[in-house]
This record gives sequence, structure tokens and C-alpha cells, in this order.
Amino acid sequence: MKKRNLIFSMALLLVLALFLAACGGNNEEGSANEGDSEAPEFLSMLTGGTSGTYYPLGGAMAKIISDETGIETTAQSSNASADNVVALQEEEAELAFVQTDVVANAIEGINSFEDNPVDNVQAIGSLYPETIQIVTTKDSGITSVEDLAGKTVSVGAPGSGTYVNAEQILEVHGMSMDDIEAQNLDFGESTGGIQDGNIDAAFITAGTPTGAVEGLSAQVDVGIVPIAQDKVDALVEEYPYYAGDTVSAGTYGVEEDVPTVAVLAMLAVSDQLSEEVVYDITKAIYENTDKISHDKAEFITKDSALDGIGIDLHPGAKKYFDEEGISASE
Repeated sequence: MKKRNLIFSMALLLVLALFLAACGGNNEEGSANEGDSEAPEFLSMLTGGTSGTYYPLGGAMAKIISDETGIETTAQSSNASADNVVALQEEEAELAFVQTDVVANAIEGINSFEDNPVDNVQAIGSLYPETIQIVTTKDSGITSVEDLAGKTVSVGAPGSGTYVNAEQILEVHGMSMDDIEAQNLDFGESTGGIQDGNIDAAFITAGTPTGAVEGLSAQVDVGIVPIAQDKVDALVEEYPYYAGDTVSAGTYGVEEDVPTVAVLAMLAVSDQLSEEVVYDITKAIYENTDKISHDKAEFITKDSALDGIGIDLHPGAKKYFDEEGISASE
């Protein structure tokens, strides 16, 4: 009887040991799953209107992120910079194309973001110059910013950085939105309106050449309104995120270089993404620019990725650039 009790006790202990081992294994598996949960299965990248630069470039970059990180990333059209920042703020997307000036305004809580500062959006890196193009036709009679007075002018889609650019350019010329018949149209609607004669000119902030303007130039003779050098200087002094730029002769069929200004396009990210995930995204983008089938790919480099960024880098992006020995230029 004692021997039988001993065998029964030993068997009971063995069952208990196996049970505890199984529980331990499940806990370890649970810990691994918790670690993996930091990497989402899907990412949403907000771009801009389908006729601008952001959307096709975003599609190419989303494919690279998907291929290199294994996280399915989708590029989505949107109303561009300001709306994209709001979507990141409200956690409706994880990644977004934005203008450097717009996101700086968002962090400071000024202009479109007055009394609503954003504190959960950080930078991955800058991409390429975005030229402010004041588009019209050669026979419109508009040859200066002052000539826009009293004209019907598209100043960008609601929530776009183009609107703020138009406002600031008018301001340095002693004008305001009250001096024009402002229309809130996207790039495609703007160039369509110029072609149809419904509007006289349009502010378009995008990398050149811009698809919508190229399409217009196939139908009418395009004119680009110059910004005089003294006004360029005044704008840069007042708003340091601007830089002098040029629409080169031959672009859209224009016969001479046209002086203007530019801001930078950049990729912003929600601070909810982990350091590891953003590190992988940053590395994927800046080490695979040769796979981006877009004219702007030549401007996207590691060495210039921190130019013009006036907000904090995400820790994952900072880790990548630190490893590469890259810091913001003074």
C-alpha cells in the first residue's frame, strides 16, 4: 500500500511539473507575441492629390517599405500637408507627406493650427524641394504677383500647404486673399479651370515638373509668374523655411528661367510607431532610392535628409542617421 501511494504521488508530481512547464511555455510564447505586436501588419501613408507629385512618389515609396520591412504599406490620396498632419494627430494614419513649413506651423500652433498645436508628430526625413509655381497662360496678361489683384486665382485645396504659401507670398507683396477672387481647388481642378477659362491663375506647390501643369502645357501655352528677387529675399527673411528657386527654361515650354521660391517636402510619422519600426522604414527609404521610379528620386539622399527639418526626429529615424554619421546642417 505504501509503495502504491508513493507511485501515485510521484505520478501526481510529474503531471504537475508537466502542467507548469506547459504554462511557462505559453507565457514565453505570449511574451514573443507581445514583442511582435509592436510591428503593425499594415501602414497607411497619406500623400496628396492624384495629379500632384506626392501621390505617385508615395506609391513608389510605399512599395519599397512593404518589400523591405514586410509591413504592407498603402499610399492614399488626400488634401495634402495640413490635412495630413491632422490625420497623424488623430491617429488616422501612420505616415504622411507634408511640407516642412506646414508641419513646423503645426508644432508651433500657428497659421492653420492656431490654438491647436500638434505634439505627436515627428520627422523621418526631408525628400526634395517643392517649388511654388504661380501658373497662368501666356496670353493672360499676368506677368507679376501684383497682376493677380482682382483675378480669379486658385490658392490650393482646403487644408493644403499651398494655401499658406499663397497667403505669405501675397503678404510680402502688400496683398491679401481679399485682393483676389480665391478658389480652393486641387491641382487637377486648378489646371482644368485655367484651360477652360474659369480661373486666371493658380498657386501650385509641388516638385517640378508637376503632372497637372504638364498636362495643361499640352493644351495651352503656359506662363509661370515670377517672384522678384527683393520679394524672395523678404520672404526668406520672414519665413526661413523658404529658399530661392527657379523653374528652368524648357519646363512646360517656358522660354526663360523663372525665379520663384520653394519649401521642402518631407515624410512625417506618428510617434505611436516604435523605434524599431521607424528605423526599418527610414533605412528602407534612404537605402533604396535607386528603386524609386520617379524624377524626384535624385533629390532623396541620406546626406540631405535632415535639411530644412524644424521638428524633432522620431527616435527610430535619429538612430538610423546617427549610425550613418549624418546630422542636420547648421
